[in-house]
Amino acid sequence: MDKQKQVLILPGDGIGPEVCDEAKKVLIHVNQSHDLNISIEESLVGGKAFEETGKPLPDDTLNAAKKSDAVLLGAVGGPTWDDLDYHLRPERALLGLRAELDLFANLRPAILSKHLADSSSLKPEKVLNLDLLIIRELTGGIYFGEPRGRSDNKESAFNTMIYSKNEIERIGRVAFEAAQKRNKTLCSVDKANVLEVSVLWREVMTELSKDYPDVELSHMLVDNAAMQLVRDPKQFDVMVTGNLFGDILSDIAAMLTGSIGMLPSASLNSDNTGMYEPVHGSAPDIAGEGLANPIAAILSVAMMLKYSFDAKEASLAIENSIEEVLSEGFRTHDLEGPQDSKLSTSQMGNKIIEKLN
Repeated sequence: MDKQKQVLILPGDGIGPEVCDEAKKVLIHVNQSHDLNISIEESLVGGKAFEETGKPLPDDTLNAAKKSDAVLLGAVGGPTWDDLDYHLRPERALLGLRAELDLFANLRPAILSKHLADSSSLKPEKVLNLDLLIIRELTGGIYFGEPRGRSDNKESAFNTMIYSKNEIERIGRVAFEAAQKRNKTLCSVDKANVLEVSVLWREVMTELSKDYPDVELSHMLVDNAAMQLVRDPKQFDVMVTGNLFGDILSDIAAMLTGSIGMLPSASLNSDNTGMYEPVHGSAPDIAGEGLANPIAAILSVAMMLKYSFDAKEASLAIENSIEEVLSEGFRTHDLEGPQDSKLSTSQMGNKIIEKLN
């Protein structure tokens, strides 16, 4: 029998526990039906962890994450903790996990289900058959750069955007290899007209392209890329960019699919150990009301099975069951549709499991 695989679930804050409950049910189901030999543990993270331990990323959680083959995270943060010192905020747990596990490559697919074309903020013909992959560098750039801080009188603040050639090259290789498996086009997004760090980014990507002659590389400034994502999203196949720009562009892409509640993500290191999480935040305004869409968290499980466990059959089974539920007209409250088609968070999870049987 294969060695047992460890999955750590970190429900976190807000709607995180609700969507993780549904994702966990699906994972348990496919674990049994596909004989995957996965064991599941849960730990605290974010604001809930701070309340109980005084740290957003407790040592026990970090150690459990390091021992796991994959991590599923719900969401962290909320207004309750907005006034905490920077290093105690729930979001620091995310940055800590990314840095400690060296999760440098963030993969965010934006795929529009044909059954949700009317839910997109764009005209259906603009987004029908959309299948876009945004690859974001996750452990460098302005979110991690030093020095950072506030002046002594608190009247000014500063951050540092910094990238090394090696950091750009390794995310570039992930992007080129992803493009090779898709339509062999790659758009690198930067701000090389005003930022020296982007000039280096563009130089490295251009040099790297010589190793991938079968991939057509293009460059685009980030402000134009934001506009083009809304104007004609289907011109893109794979996009690669830095931490800050990727954070923003992937949320724009999210709305092309009808709801940010539909989008999963994978954050991988060089060994394909990954942290998987829905793109949406903690949405404290709807927490506990059964209104959250669990599909992004469930699709994050599908990505986990594909990338960390090479269980492509189980991954596809989850994707197909979601498509089947949507094809029958069932929706969560964030998606367009008649009121009588709306399911609660747990009802949607149950409906997806029903189709897996």
